[in-house]
Amino acid sequence: MKHSQLFIDSLINPKKLAAYRILSIGKVIQYVFILITLITAFSFGQFTTGVNENVLNIDGLTEYLADIQWLLYPFAFIFLFIFTTLLIFARISLYALAGYFFSKIMKRRGEYRHIWRTAAFAATWAILISIISEIFQLSGTWATLIGIFITMLFIIIALTKYPKQS
Repeated sequence: MKHSQLFIDSLINPKKLAAYRILSIGKVIQYVFILITLITAFSFGQFTTGVNENVLNIDGLTEYLADIQWLLYPFAFIFLFIFTTLLIFARISLYALAGYFFSKIMKRRGEYRHIWRTAAFAATWAILISIISEIFQLSGTWATLIGIFITMLFIIIALTKYPKQS
């Protein structure tokens, strides 16, 4: 299964997300890290353009940052990548926990590990919405709420394809 196909299905076909619960965890983690790399690259691009435009008005600090840019950028990228990884994995885990409770309410047979895989693919929209909201400078709160709604909707639609409890 190609990552591009997983990406397309994550965007337009929530029913297939239930079938992807049986993918190997390695493939799912690879997909999540591709999304993390995408959002990290975008955030790093914002960081570098923000520093280059002298957003900081303190002359001494701005001059100091200009002197150590060669050191600042690699550490900033690594920090952004690690922090984004932590946040995305925590977000997916919380979506999976909510999905697990929905699976019990819907009387579907779903283990947490399967629902986590489904949530990892369902979170694609939330990640893209957060990037788009930053590009168009929209309200972060609304973007987050819309992302949560779409992700949970995709998880619930996928849960309808999980086997019923016996």
